[in-house]
Amino acid sequence: MQLHFSPSMRSITISSSNGFIKLMKIKVAARHISYRTLFHTILILAFLLPFVFILTAVVTLEGVNKCSSFDCLGRRLGPRFLGRVDDSGRLVRDFYKILNQVNAEEIPHGLKLPASFSQLVSEMKNNQYDARTFAFMLRAMMEKFEREIRESKFSELMNKHFAASSIPKGIHCLSLRLTDEYSSNAHARKQLPPPELLPLLSNKSYHHFILSTDNILAASVVVASTVQSSQKPEKIVFHVITDKKTYAGMHSWFALNPISPAIVEVKGVHQFDWLTRENVPVLEAVENQNGIRNYYHGNHVAGANLSDTTPRTFASKLQARSPKYISLLNHLRIYIPELFPNLDKVVFLDDDVVIQRDLSPLWEIDLEGKVNGAVETCKGEDEWVMSKHFRNYFNFSHPLISKNLDPDECAWAYGMNIFDLSAWRKTNIRETYHSWLRENLKSNLTMWKLGTLPPALIAFKGHVHPIDPSWHMLGLGYQNNTNIESVKKAAVIHYNGQSKPWLQIGLEHLRPFWTKHVNYTNDFIRNCHILES
Repeated sequence: MQLHFSPSMRSITISSSNGFIKLMKIKVAARHISYRTLFHTILILAFLLPFVFILTAVVTLEGVNKCSSFDCLGRRLGPRFLGRVDDSGRLVRDFYKILNQVNAEEIPHGLKLPASFSQLVSEMKNNQYDARTFAFMLRAMMEKFEREIRESKFSELMNKHFAASSIPKGIHCLSLRLTDEYSSNAHARKQLPPPELLPLLSNKSYHHFILSTDNILAASVVVASTVQSSQKPEKIVFHVITDKKTYAGMHSWFALNPISPAIVEVKGVHQFDWLTRENVPVLEAVENQNGIRNYYHGNHVAGANLSDTTPRTFASKLQARSPKYISLLNHLRIYIPELFPNLDKVVFLDDDVVIQRDLSPLWEIDLEGKVNGAVETCKGEDEWVMSKHFRNYFNFSHPLISKNLDPDECAWAYGMNIFDLSAWRKTNIRETYHSWLRENLKSNLTMWKLGTLPPALIAFKGHVHPIDPSWHMLGLGYQNNTNIESVKKAAVIHYNGQSKPWLQIGLEHLRPFWTKHVNYTNDFIRNCHILES
């Protein structure tokens, strides 16, 4: 860069050979400043500026913790004027190196950890930590928070398991009040159905549904939603089966709240002559064997090594230990052909489903000689719910399992099943079911853990006809990311999992599909404080 002064000192011309500044001519007004003063000023700046730039560059490179305003100005502006290369990459590499070293070493004993990130920043400023100390603090804090999160997750899973296994106070109250009503109110004891309708209980031209449950509120939703969704409710017959302690309350509910024009029959397991100990010896053993009862009703944390268990695995193990899996009501579906000898085709429903579409076309499905019409659970878009194969239910390290089953075989769903009872009676499904239950008992439950579906997967092997998945949507009791639009389109939605819609742990955005079928104006429901969420 060159400076040219005019002879009169009234103008200065600046030119550069690098192409950035071709020519700049500055005229100097004599009335504002003298020529001599301007000349001396330019000379002083020409000598001082290089030293200023060098000083600021040195300050920046040294990285001092404290600086004057002039130093800081140099730190900010100096590198830019000097064309200094950004060294952030070198700093990152150095920090990676320190992190790797710290990760391979033990955390110093007695290291006092700040409670939050803001406190860590404050302590860094006050104590002037070096990078190594900061890395140790950061690692120790992260490990501490990971432990706390993990412990909280396991605690949450345990609390959720206890909530799912217990009976809500409102539902228990409903059962007690209705049982009391049965003993004091003749209307609550009236015959179901009326004598003139008894022949329809075995009329094969009607659509027969079977529901096995001890939950009165859940049963009311299943029946009400089925009737409300039906195009021909007058053709519906519901066979509700419950246990002895719930029978009076269940009978009272449907006697006092008839679902016209559908027909409802309520029976207790004690009223079936076929259900004797001689006919169901395996289930008798399941309910009464001490080891089995301790497994399902005992301490679910004792003996569990949580340090080697992921929360997801722990959740699966807890769900597999639900007491309902040793209940006769849960195994009852395997005896439907014997309990209803006059029926040929039925639809079996779990008590945690809601019906949203007319189900009468199910009776028109040709099962092609198969016994069980069910939705397969290995071919859906949802990888969490619809990815179930035999490997998900069985222990293939057991020799009997590995010898007889294929881990890649597709599983199917209980909860909404079409059963051809005529075809069923020609098979040995019940005997196969019993046989495998005995083997699992002998092996101390090492072949499978999860309830009634695994033995059914074996017993119905070769007897299942897949039906369209739109008939039965699963996972509403554990899949928080369930697609709402898919829920609206499904014929039957199933709250399988722990988060039942009648529990406080039910998923809030999925509960309304169930609650809309609860009659919150009913006196019994209001008096038991079963309130709409």
